[in-house]
Amino acid sequence: MNFGFHVTIEGSFDAAVQRVSEALKAEGFGILSDIDIRKAMKEKLDKDVPSHRILGACNPPLAYRALQSEPDIDLLLPCNVTVRQAEDGSIVVGFLDPDMMAQLTGNPAVHEVARDAAARLRRVRDALGA
Repeated sequence: MNFGFHVTIEGSFDAAVQRVSEALKAEGFGILSDIDIRKAMKEKLDKDVPSHRILGACNPPLAYRALQSEPDIDLLLPCNVTVRQAEDGSIVVGFLDPDMMAQLTGNPAVHEVARDAAARLRRVRDALGA
């Protein structure tokens, strides 16, 4: 099952996180949470894994519209964007597809918001791949 879409970019991991954050901002998204998977695995399990972060991206107007239409949609917010270092050193940026999340509800208003969010996230992906 395909949960999202991806782009592979070059450069350092920290520079990639910064680029992703800036591209999200250009589409009206802010970062509400930033989970450092590498740090968590080291602290909790004493395991070394490649650099990997989960960014909780939120576009407040879209989130508000979705919440007004379907209060329980909060279980699916924010939009997760992952940045992880691949074995070859490249950086893979993944985007959870909002359309996939909207399939969990039959609410047409939520589907409309999801289409808007997905279009914005795809533009972020395309900007990173340019």
